[in-house]
Amino acid sequence: MSANEMTASGDLKKHPIGLYALFGTEMWERFSFYSMLALFTLYLQDPTEGFGWTPAQATGLYANYLMFVYASPLIGGWIADKVLGYRRAVMLGGFFFMAGHGLLSIPTLWAVYAALTCLVIGNGFFKPNVSTMVGNLYPEGSHLKDRAYNIFYMGINIGAFLAPIVMEIVRANFGFHAAFAVAAFGMVISVAILWWFKNSVEDPDALGRRQRGESAVDAAATAVDAPPHGVSSQDEGGDSEPTNLIDSIPDWKRIGALLVVFAIVIVFWMVFHQNGSTLTYWANDNTDWNVSGVISNAINPFWVVTLTFPLIWFWKYLDDRGKEPSTPAKMAIGMLLVACSFFFLAYAAMRGESQQVDKTMFGDGSFRVNERVIGYLKDEGVPDDVLSKVQSAKNADGKNAILEVKFAKDDAGTGEQKFTEALGKIISAEQVEKHKSVFLTKAYQFQVSPFWLIFAYAIVTLGELMLSPMGLSLVSKVAPVNKRGLLMGGWFVATAIGNKLTMIGIYWSIWKQSSFFLVLGLMAFVMVIVLAILLKPLKKAMPGV
Repeated sequence: MSANEMTASGDLKKHPIGLYALFGTEMWERFSFYSMLALFTLYLQDPTEGFGWTPAQATGLYANYLMFVYASPLIGGWIADKVLGYRRAVMLGGFFFMAGHGLLSIPTLWAVYAALTCLVIGNGFFKPNVSTMVGNLYPEGSHLKDRAYNIFYMGINIGAFLAPIVMEIVRANFGFHAAFAVAAFGMVISVAILWWFKNSVEDPDALGRRQRGESAVDAAATAVDAPPHGVSSQDEGGDSEPTNLIDSIPDWKRIGALLVVFAIVIVFWMVFHQNGSTLTYWANDNTDWNVSGVISNAINPFWVVTLTFPLIWFWKYLDDRGKEPSTPAKMAIGMLLVACSFFFLAYAAMRGESQQVDKTMFGDGSFRVNERVIGYLKDEGVPDDVLSKVQSAKNADGKNAILEVKFAKDDAGTGEQKFTEALGKIISAEQVEKHKSVFLTKAYQFQVSPFWLIFAYAIVTLGELMLSPMGLSLVSKVAPVNKRGLLMGGWFVATAIGNKLTMIGIYWSIWKQSSFFLVLGLMAFVMVIVLAILLKPLKKAMPGV
């Protein structure tokens, strides 16, 4: 850091070039990461390029992957602190990422598991340490640090927004494996930027000088793609009064308050991270647009970029008038918004499910037989032997011939035509003729306007912005000093558990879509009630927060 970059107070006059290098590094890494998430569950289910898995199987693997991804920064950050240093850890993580995305372009199942292993390891080394490197570019107390994290955070969401759009184009024209290869190339760019600017992104003496306080919170926030703590004006400034107030509270009360927060975090991530599984299935099957569900993964980052700074302004506006809600109150409002977004989707699903299906809709429609449809068919009198054949029928390469296969209109014919032809290969012509009408009616996939999904994402994103950044700041402020590391780790463990519980998506093909969304909304609403009941005790356990 040259002398002419410093003021008399030791602060930077402007952002160093290293910030923009790390911005590019993170943007391209997130491009690759979210490319994979946008494609993954649909790839596993694809009967041609993928493996013909059911949504339940794909959701299960997706949930396990997310669990390990969000737990891995604990280990990767520790290794960087003690052994590697931040830049070397990030470079190593980048190479694991490249290997993981490259392996996904190989059309074999062993490559999928090898790829996921590489991606989890890569995330552990890359994600927490590139965030820490941003903080290390600035002296303690720098007035530029908060703005630096906001700039860096925009890089995360630009990459996340572009990824599904590019993947949709590449997948539609060249297939899944070419799309995964493009994701791997994104990591090549990310690592190349980091290597080219290696002398600008990290102080060579940074190893062993772990940043404390503000920078640690910001690094943790961006490690889970949450906005840095400046999203709330409560987190600004250096007033020592909140610290003095919280120091008067017994440790057991402070830890108890944080355990409540962790419970909320678990439910939040379980509901929120349906975006890569069931919300992608909804977008793919039940949304009336001419693209696949891959593109839906761009909606959340779009709203994050759009809503973050207006929300910052709003909190500042309330703070100037002494009306900004406490952190627990904000979290309650955030959970209420999350609940409302899924109630909104449940209503959209009810509208679709109540549609009267007739033959005029078949020509342009798509069809899918799953466990829910099997139940409907049984209720309509389709014999068990016919249903058994439909459920067990395999094609030449051992994939499901009908069960969980989407039959949609394309250049090869209509969905109705292809579905009927597939049925004719496993049951007799007489049985097809007898049961064709009920099969088509019950397997027909209703579609609703994209507005429902886009608006639901706007609501849930606003809830995310009230929940996720507040929580990390809360841990750093409320945790007793001698247990702060343990409880910050507890935040990541709670996040990992919540992501594991996204496995509730295995019921997507069993329950009605409206019922599924309603259950998730009710789970979030239960946490709103818990917070409302505990709001006063939480405020007493966390004064000044």
